[in-house]
Amino acid sequence: GVATTTCPLVKRKDKLSRFLILLVCILAHTRALTATMPLGSAIVLGVGPGIGAAVAKKWAAEGYKVACVCRNAEKAERIATEVGRGAVGFSCDVTDEAALKSTLAKIETALGPADFLCYNAGSGCFKKPFEITAAEFELGWRSNCAGLLIAAQAIGPGMVARGAGTIAVTGATASMRGKPFTTGFASAKMAQRGLAQSLARDMGPKGVHVFLAIIDGGVGDGEQKIAPSDIAQTYWDVAKQGKSCWTHEIDVRPFNENW
Repeated sequence: GVATTTCPLVKRKDKLSRFLILLVCILAHTRALTATMPLGSAIVLGVGPGIGAAVAKKWAAEGYKVACVCRNAEKAERIATEVGRGAVGFSCDVTDEAALKSTLAKIETALGPADFLCYNAGSGCFKKPFEITAAEFELGWRSNCAGLLIAAQAIGPGMVARGAGTIAVTGATASMRGKPFTTGFASAKMAQRGLAQSLARDMGPKGVHVFLAIIDGGVGDGEQKIAPSDIAQTYWDVAKQGKSCWTHEIDVRPFNENW
């Protein structure tokens, strides 16, 4: 028979084609694995029908297993049901150190390590300086500030060990200034703001993003209020910033707010 030879150029093309096919298969497999990798849990402390529920819904929609936490068990379960997507309700008083630590441990056992913590808890007694009692004053500090510290101490070490995670803190107009009737609330919110800065400076270099969102306006529906869903979207955008461009403090208000 007649001897035939294969052109070296054809051989190189065949090798290149096989390489490209292999590369495409590897990339497709990697993307498939990434898409199916389970996300960690997202914990919303102080969940309510406004900001807390909106944040829970946003993180659930993005594929996170969400824990909705507040003092009232029925309320927590109702909001978790509204959030859907497997969200779970837990009852806990953030001013009770033992209860808060126990609840956070239960959440991470049930839903997995926390990738995101939203500290949305914070009550206040709105009285003037000579009307508020020492007990009322202290309670505002415990719910706004001490609870944040306890939560960070419980969840933070795991985030630091993994080199990733986000802690979002809900602030208020009172985080920036006090008025006679916000004697208890403003002092607590300003202390919370300082604590958020301390946490950010300590945990940031370890890969954990801590930010404070000052909600400078009423929350709800209507032109003169901030929509909870817009606040949740802002939280998401800040939480997903690249490490070279982290925001620590952001203040938001409706376009027509007089500030």
